[in-house]
Amino acid sequence: MFDAKTKVLVVDDMRTMRKMVKQNLQQLGFVTIEEAEDGQIAMNKLRELSDIGLVISDWNMPNCTGLDFLKSVRADEKFKSLPFILLTAEGEVEQVKEALAAGVDSYILKPFTPKALKEKIEQTYKKRFS
Repeated sequence: MFDAKTKVLVVDDMRTMRKMVKQNLQQLGFVTIEEAEDGQIAMNKLRELSDIGLVISDWNMPNCTGLDFLKSVRADEKFKSLPFILLTAEGEVEQVKEALAAGVDSYILKPFTPKALKEKIEQTYKKRFS
């Protein structure tokens, strides 16, 4: 599992969803959680902070979708191996395939439970670090 000191970036255009994800992360022991309202802001935060260890991003957002943000992250040499989880209300097979092809580590369908989030975070850690 990720160290509790891992800095997590939560990206969602809905403040209530960011708050919910943040609370779930805090329950799992994470202490440093950054937030962004869309993929453009998130990419700027990644460049500013540079010590983000995990991204959890919504798919459907204005300005820059989670998928576009993921593609930008994977295209950047500095961030290409950054663990990345997509949150989505979309469960269509084609979209999941597109996210996997773009390099997402895992995805979670909304609504989700704290247990489901924990499982996806653990899967992502194993995928990246085992």
